[in-house]
Amino acid sequence: MEELARESISLLSRSDWNSGEPSLSSLGAIFITLKSALGAGLLNFPWAFNKAGGTHMAVLVELISLIFLISGLVILGYASSLTNQSTYQGVVREMCGPAIGKLCSVCYIFNLFMISVAFLRVVEDQLEKLCESLHSNEMLKFSETSIPWYLDSRFFMTLLCLVIILPLSIPKEISFQKYTSILGTMAACYLTVMIIVKYYVMEHTVVYKNEFSSSTASWASMFSVVPTICFGFQCHEACIAIYCSMKTKCLSHWVLVSVVSMLICLLIYSLTGLYGSLTFGEAVAADILMSYPGDDIAVIIARLLFGVSIITIYPIILLLGRSVIQETLVEWQQKSLFETASCERVWRIIITILWIIVTLIIALFVPDISKVISVIGGISAFFIFIFPGLCLIFAVEAESINPKSKSCLIVWGILSVVCGAFIFGQSTTTAVIELLGY
Repeated sequence: MEELARESISLLSRSDWNSGEPSLSSLGAIFITLKSALGAGLLNFPWAFNKAGGTHMAVLVELISLIFLISGLVILGYASSLTNQSTYQGVVREMCGPAIGKLCSVCYIFNLFMISVAFLRVVEDQLEKLCESLHSNEMLKFSETSIPWYLDSRFFMTLLCLVIILPLSIPKEISFQKYTSILGTMAACYLTVMIIVKYYVMEHTVVYKNEFSSSTASWASMFSVVPTICFGFQCHEACIAIYCSMKTKCLSHWVLVSVVSMLICLLIYSLTGLYGSLTFGEAVAADILMSYPGDDIAVIIARLLFGVSIITIYPIILLLGRSVIQETLVEWQQKSLFETASCERVWRIIITILWIIVTLIIALFVPDISKVISVIGGISAFFIFIFPGLCLIFAVEAESINPKSKSCLIVWGILSVVCGAFIFGQSTTTAVIELLGY
């Protein structure tokens, strides 16, 4: 996500691309943070609102999580200013030591890998509905078990990866993202507006039966939506790159950027979750677009927007993951793998092909996106809660501040780490159990 932030920053920058001078305004930083946070997780929020046991409970969990989300962004910006590092793993390594830094790199790679799976899962869902709408007449000739291979969304998904995603992912640097990264924000805003409008114009609206009854929601149901919130609001990996590109690296400016961007995200996610769950109630799908008719023009536009946005962002996620893998191999004394340009090219192609193949296989056989998001949400707890909490503890220990403030900050850091560890353990265990079918 840092590469995505850098590409987007280059659009808003008034200075030359190669000047290297920070030129991002606070307004630009808010826009980039929004674009980093608003993504495929939006599709899962109506399902999460329904699973939480009511909109009141879901919004309450969002607001509590928002405190830690904003706190994490502020801490990471502060830690970046102390260490002069421009990457997430660099900040963690400098603040917390090499051991925790290596753990951060491993979590970073795995998180990017699972995000890639989620992206392909979303694209496959949209292709499935598009195939139904484009070939509805022809599909009527076949039973569900005898649909021909050329109408199967899995075939189109594999073809898409081979013909489009693979060629876009192989290059060492991907500069086209600066022209297409705005699609993610457009898709998110369009989806929210469409869901609200559909709620009022649909002939048969299903009222969510638990809308005003949060008492029926169990603690397990409440915590089950936390992974979705973590995945949806996740922009912490990009925040350090954004902070380092600001013209005014002032903590007060960064606090303003963090608060405003997270509040806007809260509004968009809450409206989507609220109206989506009210429209379909208990029948809402894990991917909200799967709940709408396949032949609805407004919904088809939303699918196309999300599909194109993800196809253009996927190579950037792969590029960042590949670079971290290469960096890790170099640290493990495997420098000979990348000594020459030809060797680097061969290993770049091998890593790219393996990344796409494995993520595609997982995405094709995962039943719905909620299963993937549960895993990603657990890993996201490291970047939102655990690593920022550790950075705060180490930063406070090294700073000269009054004992009372120091104690309060250390307690907050410990609380953040404990909450993150609990969320990671609970959500990851639940996700694994669900994936295994128990």
